[in-house]
Order: sequence, then C-alpha cells, then structure tokens
Amino acid sequence: MDLRVKGPGPTAPFLSARDLFETEHDLSLPVHVHLRDDPDERTWAGHYDDRHVLNISRQAASSAMARELALHEFAHMARYEEAHPSHTQSTEEVLYLALAGRSVERRKLAHCYQIANHMKDIYADDITLSVGPGEKLLAFLEASLAAALADRPTPPQPGLRRLSGGADPDITAVNAAFALALVERHDLVATDHHLYDLAHAAAMDAPSVDFGGFKRRFKELSDDPDESTYRQVLVDATRSYVGGDGAEVAAD
Repeated sequence: MDLRVKGPGPTAPFLSARDLFETEHDLSLPVHVHLRDDPDERTWAGHYDDRHVLNISRQAASSAMARELALHEFAHMARYEEAHPSHTQSTEEVLYLALAGRSVERRKLAHCYQIANHMKDIYADDITLSVGPGEKLLAFLEASLAAALADRPTPPQPGLRRLSGGADPDITAVNAAFALALVERHDLVATDHHLYDLAHAAAMDAPSVDFGGFKRRFKELSDDPDESTYRQVLVDATRSYVGGDGAEVAAD
C-alpha cells in the first residue's frame, strides 16, 4: 500500500493504520493524505482514477482517534475498489425511487443521506473491526450519543411538545440504532453497557422513528449483497424514516 502524507503534521497515526490494515487487506491505488489547517475539517475520503485522498485536519490527525479515523477511511477505500454496492449505489437514485411524489422537509431529506452513510459505514467498519480493536470506536459512539442527548431540545413544562433547537431527536434515534447495531454486529459490548441506556433515551425521544427496525436493518445488512438487493434495503429504510413524518403526497 503506497501511502503519502502531504503537508506538515504527524505521520505516525497513518503509518500505524496502514500497518494494521495490511494485515488483512491492501489497496491497488496509492493513498494521499492531505492535512488541512481547518480544525473543523471533516475527515473524508475522495476517490480518483489514479489515487485515493484522505482529507483530515491537523487537529484530528493529532488526536487520540487519528489512527482509527485513518483506518476507517482506508476501509472505505477498500470497499470502493471492490465496487461494493454500498459504495457504488447513488443515494440520489435511491431518494428518487423512495420519495417520488412526496413533499419532504429539507431536514428529513438531509437525514436520509445520513442513513445511507450509516450503511456505508457499517460495511467499512466490518473491515476496520476485523483488523483493529474496537475500544476507541465504542468510546466515540458512546460520547457522541451522550452529547446529542445532552443537546436535545427540552420542553418548558412536562407534557408539552419539545421546542426547536439542539440535536434533532429523530436522527439522534437513528444514530443510536446505528451505534447499537454496529457494536452488536461485532460483539463489542454486553447488554448492560451504558450505550443501551443512552440508546433507550434516544428512542423514547423520537416515538415516530422505528428504532428497532433501524437497528435490525443496520445489524442484519448482508455481507455481500447484489446491487438490486442493496438498493431495495436503502429504499425501504428511506420510506420508513420519511413515512413517520407524515409527508404529504405531492399533487399531480
């Protein structure tokens, strides 16, 4: 695996991630790591004809999660190279198939993209967790869910509807379903782990979201689906999420 780190910053996390990754997998194309100045830069992978690019902020590259972030992005690159349906299926096509004739809130539409990304992450982390330990990922999932719950909107009086602001309870519930599905898929926790309490609170905050259904969908994703099967799973998940919103059918 050809790894090139561009820009001043730490290189050790990327080299360590490469060493772990190469115990089970390899990449045909070289990987260029671009270290960005913006501390809020999202870690993400780009794919080109002659290379992969891992974009990451210098702050993230210096964090305790740096190796795990790099390993996760290498896994996305591997899924892309093997043309796995999770990494070749167009999300826009799925949304068109699932939502044709419906009027959907912009926030809900954004959440549908996040659901598709969760499915991609499941398949990437099947690789990540086959070569590396899951303790830091588990801690990250727990901390992220706890932060979202702490930021959730709260009503001024018991029994009243929640006010706007803070983390959106609906997508927080889906995120919680994803977190539980991932850790159960890889047997990372016992059933008395604190993550279950957090997920239960998230589910209670979003009664219109089929929490159990989403956890099952994420957890039971088949290892090697064909394109048609994977597309249908995404369509069904999208319709389930938007259907709970009472979206109106658009007039002809």
